[in-house]
Amino acid sequence: MSRKPIISVEHNPGDPPIETDTDWDYVHSFTDEQIAAAVADDPDAAPINFFEKPGFIPIVNVLRLRTKLGMTQEEFAALYSIPIGTLRDWEQRRKRPDATARAYLKIIERDPEAVAKLLGSAA
Repeated sequence: MSRKPIISVEHNPGDPPIETDTDWDYVHSFTDEQIAAAVADDPDAAPINFFEKPGFIPIVNVLRLRTKLGMTQEEFAALYSIPIGTLRDWEQRRKRPDATARAYLKIIERDPEAVAKLLGSAA
């Protein structure tokens, strides 16, 4: 499992790196099990259920859905009457689906064959 930094700081070329007292070799030596045990022992490290936060708007992962259905972008867009450019924007996260599109994508996710049939195409 690769570790990604929690905080990323960009430096101007030529700037020296920020010095800290952190022993990164020690930090990176922890296994996932050791990290989980340390978190479990710390009452201040209770996990936050992100999906229950007020204002969270769930959005279907369109790329994952399309891949699960085994379709190309062109096939998915044609079958579900979604403009190909819109589909690409959603998959590349340049744009987010609006409320109506989110509802439509949820329906496709739940029963893609029924949606295709209702649109007059066989999936």
